[in-house]
Amino acid sequence: MPENEPLPLDFDELLAAEYDYIAQTANQAHEDRARVSSFYLIAVGSLLAAMFGTQLFDPGFYSKTVNLMFSGLFVLLTLLGTSTIMQLARLRAAWYESAQAMNQLKEFMVSQNESLIKAFRWTTNTLPPRYKTASVSYYQALEVALIGGLMFGAATFFLQQAFFPINLLTWIVSTISSLSMIYLQLYVYKRSLK
Repeated sequence: MPENEPLPLDFDELLAAEYDYIAQTANQAHEDRARVSSFYLIAVGSLLAAMFGTQLFDPGFYSKTVNLMFSGLFVLLTLLGTSTIMQLARLRAAWYESAQAMNQLKEFMVSQNESLIKAFRWTTNTLPPRYKTASVSYYQALEVALIGGLMFGAATFFLQQAFFPINLLTWIVSTISSLSMIYLQLYVYKRSLK
């Protein structure tokens, strides 16, 4: 075969293989999203179960060191939650990129055969946006943000308890810090997708 002559390609097989690859990457993004959020929930649940399973709920047990230790652990879980939020945003973006690639391939196929236009519901113009509040991705991010906010509120509570007696102000500061962290994590998710 001469060097200048292009190799013969079966375009149908090539298109089918590309379409299959894109579909697999989109599906992988969905599976990874479930694993990421599950890992965070298990990490938080394990810590809480360990706390409830010990005698740490004896009011006389809490020393300044123990309170600081718990505050640090809850800050760590908050940071893990923020990391999880960023991963969820990246996985949503990966799914979106796969959907765009699939639509590009569909548009090419339609340009080759106009009758295919009726076969495809999603096109580039009808593709859901990257950041969509009514999506499973957003609900998972919201769940992680709520738990992350709760973890940060707990960190704030234990930090205050290490230095001050518990009073109404302790609860107010913990609640405000918790709500602020929920907002911040949801902002990080949204910002990562814009």
